[in-house]
Amino acid sequence: MAEPISSPASAPRAAAFFDLDKTIIASSSALAFSKPLLRQGLISRRAALKSAYAQLVFSLSGADEDRTERMRAEISALCTGWDVAQVRAIVNETLHDIVDPLVYAEAAELIASHKAQGHDVIVLSAAGEEVVTPIAEMLGATRSVATRMEIVDGRYSGQVDFYCYGEQKASAAKQLAAEHGYELTESFAYTDSSTDVPLLEVVGNPFTVNPDRILRRIAAERGWPVLTFDNPVSLRSRIPAPSPTAVAVGVGIGAMAAAGVTWYGLARRKRGGDTA
Repeated sequence: MAEPISSPASAPRAAAFFDLDKTIIASSSALAFSKPLLRQGLISRRAALKSAYAQLVFSLSGADEDRTERMRAEISALCTGWDVAQVRAIVNETLHDIVDPLVYAEAAELIASHKAQGHDVIVLSAAGEEVVTPIAEMLGATRSVATRMEIVDGRYSGQVDFYCYGEQKASAAKQLAAEHGYELTESFAYTDSSTDVPLLEVVGNPFTVNPDRILRRIAAERGWPVLTFDNPVSLRSRIPAPSPTAVAVGVGIGAMAAAGVTWYGLARRKRGGDTA
């Protein structure tokens, strides 16, 4: 991978990488969308209840790699055959009502601060991109990277093209640095989950936010700052509403993530600190 290119005469370009669930919003984006998916008949009540239970387990005990992979396999199977246009419509119609009240005021202020300093703001999430992309747009983020589900003939095939989780998040950050000239030693990362340690390790300014038990211990050992976000506020009261086009954007497993079965990548935020 090519090294980031920067001009010796200019200050190094910095980026601020943010996890989504339990870092920017006070919940799991996957679980949050389970109700509208249930109303539209895409998931059953049993699946919705299973999602809620999985979130509780992740919140209390975290999730190891095996459990994460099992959850990902379940959600992939669940969304197989879903009509992509229908999923997009559901997200479009319910996004503001569902996500708006969940945004941490502290996260919104931090994002604004980074932008004021000229830093690019990037949301990295294991949640599906049709959910993550419009949320990032609402937040005023520069760009986002999320999990992508393969689409065949307008429907989810059940295969994952890219799983934005664990080491893959760190790889995504490195790739963005190479493409956009970010100096990672000058950049920032914020997350609640121990599964994002690889991401925290590639930046010069790692921060933990509402860290899970494992990440809290690691932060203490390495001297990483611990931030507490506990004040969800209305996003509309702080950030201009996006265009309808921006809200409609997004395709991928976020829908399946939204399915509410929350795999760890998505739910990672709660699971161990919880996921996109």
